[in-house]
Amino acid sequence: MNADRRIVLTSDHTAIPLRQAIAAHLAARGWEPVDIGPTAPESTAYPEHGRAAARLVASGDCRFGVVLCGTGQGIMMAANKVAGIRCGVCADTFSARMIRQHNDANMLALGARVVGAGLALDVVDAFLAAAFDGGRHAARVAMIEPAEDEASPGPA
Repeated sequence: MNADRRIVLTSDHTAIPLRQAIAAHLAARGWEPVDIGPTAPESTAYPEHGRAAARLVASGDCRFGVVLCGTGQGIMMAANKVAGIRCGVCADTFSARMIRQHNDANMLALGARVVGAGLALDVVDAFLAAAFDGGRHAARVAMIEPAEDEASPGPA
């Protein structure tokens, strides 16, 4: 399958069941989920998982990414440290549509302790169904990239 239908998924230990449910949901809709784990319930570090997924999106190997942790906040922050990534945390469908339409987000973060499975699937669907509006929003999104160059390099 081509990279346009590939979506990387990862989480920390708190979100494994929800991540797996999202992967099955995406596969049933014709997407190619690239689940990079973890699979064991032992505690893991969300920054490592968030950056690993973000690198696959930034490289073009995957079109989108869905990352999960307890609140979605920490893994979103880690993903956004990778140049070219625009990841937002969403707990509702409106926000999921808006981060695609207005911010050209290429990654979505979810909090497994915040949203249930049914809502999470709706949020993912809203994110994927939306398209970047461009226009006036393109100029604003273009302002983000130079700020990446100003940031000090973080750990690899």
